[in-house]
Amino acid sequence: MNDDSGRFTHFDAQGEARMVDVSSKAMTARSATAEGRIGMAAATLAAIRAGTSRKGDVLGVARIAAIQAAKRTEMLIPLCHQIPLAGVDVAWAFLNDVTLCCTVTARTVAATGVEMEALTATSVALLTVYDMCKAVDRGMTIGTIRLLRKEGGRSGVWNRESV
Repeated sequence: MNDDSGRFTHFDAQGEARMVDVSSKAMTARSATAEGRIGMAAATLAAIRAGTSRKGDVLGVARIAAIQAAKRTEMLIPLCHQIPLAGVDVAWAFLNDVTLCCTVTARTVAATGVEMEALTATSVALLTVYDMCKAVDRGMTIGTIRLLRKEGGRSGVWNRESV
């Protein structure tokens, strides 16, 4: 993260890593939406879509993994704040016969945003899909994990489309 001056806020004046002090920031409603994609063989995606994977409901398990990951982001990202999540929504879209898209929206009322929670949840959801399907398709490719939108806080709304 950087502030309006363009400097990175996770480093102090001596260049040492630090957790950003958000104690003076207002508690506001905040949300963030991230997405990521996983490419795979058409037969693998067809089995996921039909629910015929030998491991069961791949997308259902990956949805739970995403929610768990959002709740534990501060344990995975060293300088991330622990924040109370108000909600995490996970959506799936079949973009074509070989590409699955995961979109996660995380919400909170806190002094800092939920971008890392949304991004972490998206990543773990896709990794879970890979884990559940790797026995039949080791060539899957995870990528294009990115923030789409964030709302709340001093900086207000940011949309990928407006950048």
